[in-house]
Amino acid sequence: MGEIALAAKITHVPSMYLSEQPGPHQGCRDQAIEGHRELSRRARERGVDTILVFDVHWLVNSGYHINCKSHFEGTYTSNELPHFIKDMNYAYPGNPQLGRLIAEHANRRGVGARSHEINSLELEYGTLVPCRYMNEDQHFKVVSVAAWCAWHTQQESRVFGEAVKEAIEASDSKVMVLASGSLSHRFQDNKDAVAGIHEISREFYKQVDIRVLQLWESGQWDVFTAMLPEYAEACHGEGGMHDTVMLLGMLGWDKYQGKVEVIGEYFASSGTGQLNAEFPIGE
Repeated sequence: MGEIALAAKITHVPSMYLSEQPGPHQGCRDQAIEGHRELSRRARERGVDTILVFDVHWLVNSGYHINCKSHFEGTYTSNELPHFIKDMNYAYPGNPQLGRLIAEHANRRGVGARSHEINSLELEYGTLVPCRYMNEDQHFKVVSVAAWCAWHTQQESRVFGEAVKEAIEASDSKVMVLASGSLSHRFQDNKDAVAGIHEISREFYKQVDIRVLQLWESGQWDVFTAMLPEYAEACHGEGGMHDTVMLLGMLGWDKYQGKVEVIGEYFASSGTGQLNAEFPIGE
């Protein structure tokens, strides 16, 4: 029987890759990278064999989609921010069985889903960035789920998250599940992009993010889930925050009782609000 061994909301900002490169921003995301490495250490200690990512950089217009081929390999350049991520090599094993099970359980619940084992279907950087720091030795298998759900309701994504839980438990995998996306996600205006790479775009977004973290750390999930639709809209939640909806659907939604542990610290990146945080399992 499978198990969710670790769940987290994580950053995937491309400035993490930029932080590795010589230049004015070298080292700027060290604490975010260390947060990823700490999650990887915890996962290894718990016997995790698979990383499942809800990736808000994979845009889909219809249905729910899982990329679960047996092997991923390539060289990635971001078409969104090629001056941040270019020529990044990657190679990871996949977990087709788990991907198929997720689609099967979602369809049983009336949420149309498809698993894909297409050689030319590549990973997006919402999956590639965390895997770079958590899985550079290819220790974990990888499954990526599209979480930029353009025409889907949050209720559908909540049910999809419930199906993910069922699928993992029906599998033979021990899984770390990552909601890969920001909190507030209002980028800097273009004219402010260079100077504002390490700043929030509006103080309002920062203050709402801080309040959200207070709710998470105190376990007030009834309050947070009630405000989530407006939060995602008012603060430009990345990908509609479907990654967070899926994660909470998987964990029990407003009945979840865990108190989140922020790993490192909340930070701003190119106008957006970012963090790494573990959501305790079984609470």
